Amino acid sequence: MPTSNLEAKPETAISVQAIEEIGLTIAAKDLSPTMISQDFLKMSGIIPKDWELAQQPVLNPNIAQLSFKNGININAQPNSVTITESIAQKKLTEIVAGEIATKFVAKLAHGDYLGYSFSPKMLLPFPNNPQQVRTYITENLLASGPWKQIGKTPVQAGINLMYSLEHCQLNISIAEARLQQPQKPPMMAILFSGGFNYNLSTITNSQEKVDRLNKAISSWQKDFSEFRNMITQKFLNSSATIETQSKEETNLFPMGDTL
Repeated sequence: MPTSNLEAKPETAISVQAIEEIGLTIAAKDLSPTMISQDFLKMSGIIPKDWELAQQPVLNPNIAQLSFKNGININAQPNSVTITESIAQKKLTEIVAGEIATKFVAKLAHGDYLGYSFSPKMLLPFPNNPQQVRTYITENLLASGPWKQIGKTPVQAGINLMYSLEHCQLNISIAEARLQQPQKPPMMAILFSGGFNYNLSTITNSQEKVDRLNKAISSWQKDFSEFRNMITQKFLNSSATIETQSKEETNLFPMGDTL
């Protein structure tokens, strides 16, 4: 996943690496998880035939989960499908999640689409100073007050923000997280999660819905760059350039309360 030398608090000169992942979610009326089988995806040309599963898929009326060895995950639940991809050592031009989403819409051109969301994540581990994760949120982003003095331990906080952009609504959440590493203790981190949300439910013309959806999907690189710039420049006060970290180094977003 992309990685960059970022500073959460410039005065401490503590350098951390950013780990990133993106997700594209398409919402459609009557979309069933049972449709999202490996056979359908390959036979329709949505994904290449040579893609190999990393683990046994899950497919039932309530959920579909397909994880591929190349870092692509395709998950579905009633009325939505989500394509996620780890960025690990990839240039933006090498990321294929957007292409898969576009092919999905092309093969299901008559779907009654309700909305679309582009969800980037940026995880900032703090291996040498785990306490800075909590103080960054409670001291850098929140104002001081007696509410911080309640209880026996430092308060744990999370923040949810909502922005109205010209082309969509953007939600950003900031929270403490634990980065689970193979054969190593968990590492404290800050997780920035974004959601660029496009509402299609108010559009009555079916073709206009598809056109709007395809336009939103095609803008994922622009949305991703905007999210990166907001986090590094507005929240972290850093002009660092995002680089890439090997995906073998960490388990980025496993299930549970560790990330």
